[in-house]
Amino acid sequence: MLKTGNEHLESLNDGRTVYIGNEKVKNITTHPAFCNAAKTVASLYDIKHDPEFRDILSFEEDGERYSMWFLKAKNRDDLRKRSAAHKKIADVSSGLFGRSPDHVASFVTGMSTRPSVFDSETYKFGDNLLAYYQHMRQNDIFATYAVLPPQAARNPEFYEKQNLPVPTLRVVREDDDGVVISGMKMLATSAIFCNEIWVGNLLPLAPNQVKEAITCAVPCNAEGLSLWMRQPIALNAENEFDSPLTWKYDETDVLVICDKVKVPWEKVFVMDDAILAREIYIKTPGHCYGNHQSNVRFWAKLQLILGLCSKITKSTGADQIPAVRESIGRMAAQEAAISAMIHGQIEAAEDWPEDYMTFNRRMMYATLDWCTDNHSALIDELRTFCGGGVFQMPGNVHVMHDEKLRSDFEKYFQTPQMGALDRMKLFRLAWDFVGSEFAGRQQQYEKFYAGASFIIRNHSHREADWDYFDGIVDDFMSNYDVPDPN
Repeated sequence: MLKTGNEHLESLNDGRTVYIGNEKVKNITTHPAFCNAAKTVASLYDIKHDPEFRDILSFEEDGERYSMWFLKAKNRDDLRKRSAAHKKIADVSSGLFGRSPDHVASFVTGMSTRPSVFDSETYKFGDNLLAYYQHMRQNDIFATYAVLPPQAARNPEFYEKQNLPVPTLRVVREDDDGVVISGMKMLATSAIFCNEIWVGNLLPLAPNQVKEAITCAVPCNAEGLSLWMRQPIALNAENEFDSPLTWKYDETDVLVICDKVKVPWEKVFVMDDAILAREIYIKTPGHCYGNHQSNVRFWAKLQLILGLCSKITKSTGADQIPAVRESIGRMAAQEAAISAMIHGQIEAAEDWPEDYMTFNRRMMYATLDWCTDNHSALIDELRTFCGGGVFQMPGNVHVMHDEKLRSDFEKYFQTPQMGALDRMKLFRLAWDFVGSEFAGRQQQYEKFYAGASFIIRNHSHREADWDYFDGIVDDFMSNYDVPDPN
């Protein structure tokens, strides 16, 4: 079934434990740090009920409608439907809400096309995974994931010498009705707005880290689970005009701390298997489904960046300078290139796993590498076009509330190309992209949301057919040999 925005907002005040520093948050939907971003999340649910977008964002099966990101693709048309849904959701937030409801849901949907991967010699969790997919689909669940250990856990010998527990999350007890987990996981972006958290291991584990090799799902209000917020950036925004992105797109990043959290066996998907804990993402289409969504989201973001570059230069008349037109032309080519890379993943789709079709993995990882590698340069182009214009505006929009100040502002800050208020609005938006704290968080997020660059490129290395490429060289060299001395 398809939830409404209000239904989802009501589900957030479910007794979860949330901290900003030492402040315990009582109401997610009214707290100034979260209320506007919560409305953004609600809009992502409500747009599915708009008749104009209903068939783009949902599909019907057995008389029931479900969000499109729960569609298991059996052909290219299904892949196109998934991609179009991701684009519409990304367009709502111009790609600035990274962990939207279609992200982790896509991971789980991709995994559900090959549940046999979850069946090991010791545990048969394939049915658990399928049941969880059905649970998410039926209840329109918004889930995030916490799949990284805390940085402190990189040196377990330190804790062993101090006789302290290693801080990373692990199984501390097994009972007849489930397992008990304690420790920390990160970085559960958007967890404050989610129903559940997928806990797992996206990075390789050492073979002896069997108790850390737990993959499971826990509700955000589970007893013993607490969500520790990073400093909310939205608190810096006094109004939407002066901070249009900060105001409603601060999705937050969250440290998940578990203190003897009970997880029923039916919500456990990997147990005591350090290798399988990571392989579930790459031996199923899960990682590919989820990161295709990331590719599409970045495309939506780049379109707003390109539009801003164009509008900024037009507002100053710089668009008539040949060198500026060349720079914007190059950015337009980059926007077309990522569009082609995304569509190429569909046209060159793989018949994998059996009875299903998946986005081309090599092309998806190449796009992922392109996005994480180019975001900083794209923002720097926008920064260059802004020049000092972002500093040449009054302190805030309240200047419009004083008759004399307003008159002077409209007289002195206009240009032949644009009125004063429109220029201020444009440059405020640009500043939230290049210079605010929100902009800084976006820079860091886009560089590392899929892991460090060597991790992303290792994915590309793994998916490349090296026998084919080496064979090209071997075939070429086989056509000639040592020349006859005569």
